[in-house]
Amino acid sequence: MLMRSKLFVPASRPELFDKALNSAADALSFDLEDAVAQNQKPQARAALAKFLREKPDTNKAILVRVNAFGTVEFNADIDALSGATIDIINLPMAEDVDAVIEAVAKIERLQKPSRQVGVLLNIETPRGLRKAADLATSHPRVMGLQIGYADLLEPCGIVRSDRDALAHIRLAVRLAAAEAGIDAYDGAFAAVKDTDGYRTECLMAKAHGFAGKSCIHPSQIAIANATFMPDAAEIAWAHKVVAAASEADARGVGAYLVEGHMIDKPFVERARAIVALADTIATVIAR
Repeated sequence: MLMRSKLFVPASRPELFDKALNSAADALSFDLEDAVAQNQKPQARAALAKFLREKPDTNKAILVRVNAFGTVEFNADIDALSGATIDIINLPMAEDVDAVIEAVAKIERLQKPSRQVGVLLNIETPRGLRKAADLATSHPRVMGLQIGYADLLEPCGIVRSDRDALAHIRLAVRLAAAEAGIDAYDGAFAAVKDTDGYRTECLMAKAHGFAGKSCIHPSQIAIANATFMPDAAEIAWAHKVVAAASEADARGVGAYLVEGHMIDKPFVERARAIVALADTIATVIAR
């Protein structure tokens, strides 16, 4: 599922729903958690459930960030969303494997049997980061891990601009996701007017193997879409490697050179992934 850009939409702001649907974001993440004041949650979940049941068909991935499992609000969210057209439920504050399994069981009971709803886990606590690999492999419906920087860093007094700290977190989350064979997604960047800062974080996340980044404002969408799309040079190189691999396989050769670079299995797997991603993006753009 293509999610280079994932636009957050507060469920308490129904006037934004159609605008978000018409945006260039690959995915929309309707938020019932932190973006909604406690006394507004019943109205927000009712408005969102109505919209998701009546919305027109879309190629965008539709996510809902519900409240944390184990809370009364989580149960109310899942009950209200029963039968709604949703691709992914985003679970915040993921820390415990058993809790994830229980939450997924609750989600499965209320979603349409014909629809395979995925689960995106937020890694946003020290415990969650430490157990990220266990969480990633906790259930087949877990399709990705997503970093929640504010909840993870602020209580610890870790400065958001510390690139070494961010790199450590990203690598830990990406390797945990890789163990499960799923994607990792970078978290939100709150300084909306700092487009250079947002672009820098996108580039660093891409370098760490992330599939996309959250957007908290429409102005961030184009940057994420452009950054997490393979550029022309990457695609050209990937096609050369894939072609060379086909020739090498036919000759029974396991390692070989492409323009002076030694190529073997892991490089071929990466090249094929780039070609597949480029094809997927081209298909989406053509629609």
